[in-house]
Amino acid sequence: MSIYTTITASLPFIEVDLNLTPQQMSMFINGLKYIIPCQSRLSRKSIEQLVTEQYQSISTIVKNCLKDHRLSTTDERAKQAFQALEHLLHDLYSKPLTKKLTIRAQREYKVVKSIQHILRQRSDMVIRRTDKSKVFYIGKATDFGRKAEEYMLKTEAYQEITSGRCPLADNLHAVQTLLGYLETRHVLTKQQRKNISPNINKLELGHYHGLPKPHKPGTPLRPIVACIHAPVTLVSKFLNDLLAPIYLKIARETTFINGIDVIRKLEKYVKDGHLQPTTKFITVDVNDLYTMISREGALQALARFCIKHSQQNRIGTFTIDHIMKMARLILDNNCFAYNNKYYKQIRGGAMGSAFTQVLANIYMYEWEQDLIKHQALNKEIYGRYIDDIFMTTNQNSNEIKIELEKANKKDINIKINYEIDTSVHFLDITVANENNRLRTSIYHKPAAEPYILPYTSDHPRHIPRNIPYAALLRATRICSNVHDFNSECIHIDLSLLLNNYPPKLISKTFFRFFHLNDAIPVLTELNEEIYDRLHKRLLHQPTRREKQLNMMLQDPIQLPTVLQPKIWDNNIMYPRYRYDSSISMDFPKIFYQWWRTYFANNVSIMKSIKVRLIFFHILMSASPPPNNHDEQISTPTTHSNQVRIMSQSSSASSNISTPIPVLPGQVLTQSDHEDNLIEGMDELVRNFLSRINQPSPYHTVFRWTTDDQHSLHYSVVIVINEPSHII
Repeated sequence: MSIYTTITASLPFIEVDLNLTPQQMSMFINGLKYIIPCQSRLSRKSIEQLVTEQYQSISTIVKNCLKDHRLSTTDERAKQAFQALEHLLHDLYSKPLTKKLTIRAQREYKVVKSIQHILRQRSDMVIRRTDKSKVFYIGKATDFGRKAEEYMLKTEAYQEITSGRCPLADNLHAVQTLLGYLETRHVLTKQQRKNISPNINKLELGHYHGLPKPHKPGTPLRPIVACIHAPVTLVSKFLNDLLAPIYLKIARETTFINGIDVIRKLEKYVKDGHLQPTTKFITVDVNDLYTMISREGALQALARFCIKHSQQNRIGTFTIDHIMKMARLILDNNCFAYNNKYYKQIRGGAMGSAFTQVLANIYMYEWEQDLIKHQALNKEIYGRYIDDIFMTTNQNSNEIKIELEKANKKDINIKINYEIDTSVHFLDITVANENNRLRTSIYHKPAAEPYILPYTSDHPRHIPRNIPYAALLRATRICSNVHDFNSECIHIDLSLLLNNYPPKLISKTFFRFFHLNDAIPVLTELNEEIYDRLHKRLLHQPTRREKQLNMMLQDPIQLPTVLQPKIWDNNIMYPRYRYDSSISMDFPKIFYQWWRTYFANNVSIMKSIKVRLIFFHILMSASPPPNNHDEQISTPTTHSNQVRIMSQSSSASSNISTPIPVLPGQVLTQSDHEDNLIEGMDELVRNFLSRINQPSPYHTVFRWTTDDQHSLHYSVVIVINEPSHII
């Protein structure tokens, strides 16, 4: 059991007597993201209902695409196509299950139902996920209540609304009033206001719950206000999206976005000759950052930040006054329900509100300036990831402690704990100075349990197949020593095996990783020289997160991304379907074939459409509302990913403004020439139709040649009676 716990680290924390069977415990071990198979088959809906829902969703998207390209959705071809689509879906949903899959699905379904029954019977207990991990925690409701009240008393961040009146209506009115004001001042467009206005049909007050930290003494709680449908939620997200790119651009040099970012800074530190035998590393933890910062102090810091980093006191269309009004709106309306009472947060920001993080970062940015200057003066590293700070030093311990104590006394609201040593843990890495040599490796933090999705989970197959490769990529980037990397490979291998990954898949993925990266000797003989090159090359490849940040940081002050209209490309279609491996595993292939049969191969303009199928799941154990034990085990949740097909665009193109448009040519056979010509004419006419603004009827003449046969001249007379009828 000790080896199993060390490798998988996904055992639930259970502090009440539940008398679970081995099957029930196994289901808990599968973790929060596990999906039982055949959920569509086991639902209460009939096959006809499921088919109708899927057909309506997919056909509506396809019909809108056809209309965007002036194609009929009611002619004979379209009728045949959509009838065929409905039959295809019906055949998929009617396909019989194998006996083995049927037995497994029914068994797991019964286990989930039995767990739900236990939870319904036990009002004295609470089920949560642990903080920073995907592990279940089941504890006593009285303990959770006591710890929540102790936290409220300690921080003095929450005030009970003694009137007993629900603040939801007042919060909604405040939001609508401010958004209306911003629209009348032309700060927000009508569409932007609509995008960030609360959905009246889904409106609800936030609710408080705590996420347990089982690896800390006494299992303290991290306070979370679940406010996804609260009135200020969309405004909070909007303001975060407006300010966060500016903050990241200003503070990028002293901001870490992940452990890989830390290692890059350290390796540059070594390259510049700053690592000495005396070098020590410092990690600093800020206590209760989000709830302990002063509200007025944070708003004043925000105002100073905006004044300094705006252009002519504006960020996009927003003046600083507009930004401050939105910030106050968010902080003034942080209200929630807990234990049949209403509360308002009067200190800091709600952990669960998007704006809270950027506000805390801006507040901390002022606080940390003295430490940043001290480190820069001594050519040392300083970097922060939210409330975790990493530093290097070549001073003796007493000297650097003086600087840290100065920082600790600078602001009564900011209290820190620090550690100074030649080997420290920070985020997900371990950093060590071993006789003037830097060594970095992966740190398996007990508070952030590593979780590997079980292979038997009903996810699309590419997700579990990508997990081994992603784990190897992360290990290569972080581990500077080939032997640490080898130990991590063993850890990955065992973790995958214990989560039912086929040995053949693991072996093939390992080989593919080293083959694609031209590093087979690392796999076969742990070649240190080749591994060192591999580590450095992969370490400096930008991660997906960094690519996204680079896009956001182009011009966040004058042209904030959040204020730019999203350009919808009507040449891309996104049919959305529910993924269930027992039904829809082959659906992408079937849909593409259907599309080619009825549209892409029959109408040349439709060859330019790119089809991206988007699937979603019913996931187990999404974050539930309190005391709803049914939803704590099985909650419908959206999980999106993309499957993409690239159709070749027509080889013909044209310019309507040119009297004799020329089609791009190539050496063609006569039949190819005719096909190319017909497709070119088709696209030329459709481009023309999409641009004319004269009423029907309309008459025009086109003349052109093709590059492959200059001697031939073509002309066509177009008489347009009704553009929408031309197909």
